[in-house]
Amino acid sequence: MTRISLAAVGLAALLAGCREAPPTGDTATPPTPPAVEPATTPAAAATPAATLPFQVTAVGRFQAPWAMTFLPDGRLLVTEKAGVLRLFDPATGTTGTVAGTPEVDHGGQGGLGDVVLHPSFAGNGQVYLSYAEAGEDDTRGAAVARARLVLDGGDGRLEDLEVIWRQAPKTTGRGHYGHRLAFGPDGHLWITSGERQKFDPAQDMSGNLGKVLRLNDDGSPPADNPFADQGGVAAQVWSLGHRNPLGIDFDGEGRLWVHEMGPAHGDELNLVQRGGNYGYPLVSDGDHYDGTPIPDHATRPEFNAPAVVWVPAISPAGFVIYDGDLFADWRGSGLIGGLSSQALVRVEFDGERAREAERFDMGARIREVEQGPDGAVWLLEDERDGSGGRLLRLDPAAR
Repeated sequence: MTRISLAAVGLAALLAGCREAPPTGDTATPPTPPAVEPATTPAAAATPAATLPFQVTAVGRFQAPWAMTFLPDGRLLVTEKAGVLRLFDPATGTTGTVAGTPEVDHGGQGGLGDVVLHPSFAGNGQVYLSYAEAGEDDTRGAAVARARLVLDGGDGRLEDLEVIWRQAPKTTGRGHYGHRLAFGPDGHLWITSGERQKFDPAQDMSGNLGKVLRLNDDGSPPADNPFADQGGVAAQVWSLGHRNPLGIDFDGEGRLWVHEMGPAHGDELNLVQRGGNYGYPLVSDGDHYDGTPIPDHATRPEFNAPAVVWVPAISPAGFVIYDGDLFADWRGSGLIGGLSSQALVRVEFDGERAREAERFDMGARIREVEQGPDGAVWLLEDERDGSGGRLLRLDPAAR
């Protein structure tokens, strides 16, 4: 996913409350990474709405939606940040509610987050939810719970809910939870964990902030994880040095791609490799919000460099690597939602390289991207800055 964006429209508004100060303290020394050269090709000019190669149909509206996933019967689970899990039927346009969600700490960037199905959902009915959880002394952190989904007509409920993972340590503030979820080709659960706007934890192996994590489906760390011999939360870690990773998916060859928001610009798409250190907060192609510069990746070759960097920022959110047939030209491409860029960004991959191929002006902040069972592309709008929280279906434009 290549991003070098045209305009950081509304970036200050997007990141209000997310101002950062320069990091302090000791950081870990990373292993030498495999060579991955960052892409620096210019971004594609955004295609205006009047000439989009797809037709857009608004099929629903939600209150501050954050994520969605399709059920085998074609219905959608949609999370709303306030802590509500919705059950939406595209065939009828009706919306129900799934009871039994965990209590969330709603505020800032926190609330109910991602939702994914267990690979064996047809047999076990398990769904996984991420969310912000309150702690003691005005602290909070992301958590992941699993439960059995029981459907009852147009509504549902969660049974046997158990928390299987928590960010450690919990911290003050309400930003940079990350908490995107995916099941990989290996059947393991992958979690992106933001550094909670605290900088240094991304390099600190005594906690799991600022990391990409690989777990068994019950939340335990696999014995073959790269830092398993360190024990504790380090055993969960697959990669470190991340800031606020908000998109995760695997390509057709099983490679793991993760995008993350940079500080003031410098958004990244990374090919995430076993034991890799991606450098934050020691390196970034953006700078701190107070203007303090951060050394670029090129100055520290011992860190893994991003495959794509966006300067100005696009504020990436949501991510799917398309493998459907409806958009034949997009097969194998990454589709990324843009918040400040108010765009859908298409990225082309060439092995371990990536570049931004197209950008489509959606006129609203795009929070989530999914592929439907028939190959249609589905988007969720954010609720901020005039965006209406709509659920959108994209189909190829008639020719």
